[in-house]
Amino acid sequence: MTSAGRHPAHSSMAVAEPPRMGGPYQPRPVRFIRLERRGDWRLKVYGIATPGRVPRAEFVTAAVNLADVALPEPAVSDERYGVGVVIAHDSATYCFALLYWWQSANELHQRAYAAPLDRPHALTKLADPAAGCVWELSVLDFERRAWIEDVLANPHGPDIDRYLSRQFNADV
Repeated sequence: MTSAGRHPAHSSMAVAEPPRMGGPYQPRPVRFIRLERRGDWRLKVYGIATPGRVPRAEFVTAAVNLADVALPEPAVSDERYGVGVVIAHDSATYCFALLYWWQSANELHQRAYAAPLDRPHALTKLADPAAGCVWELSVLDFERRAWIEDVLANPHGPDIDRYLSRQFNADV
């Protein structure tokens, strides 16, 4: 989580030592939190935190609230299905709020925000966001596979409700 472009110019107290190249890998809990409806958007909300922690409720709320201003309108169109994913990653160095939505049948679009740990509501848009860290990418890998199985390759036709019912929970 120390790659260029991921950190805004804010200071913050870390709750744990951030990962370093060559250091021991520590799995983090990656958990489905809930399905959230925001207007015409249906969002799968996930939380990630450092080992032994869960994302703080006020940060998850702030991440979900971003959907009201960050996701494109209209939510549902010929190219957009009103379906997305929110990841609230309460990391060792910053709070990362990541919003993704499915568009054009097979594209996953993204908006990324960050805030200091001591001000999780002060989320600012990242100008040059990374695609994601190894923990965030575990969610996206699951969601990609579910989208293919339930929407793109389903022999009975697209089943958005089935896709929305599937959840990823693991220590990654």
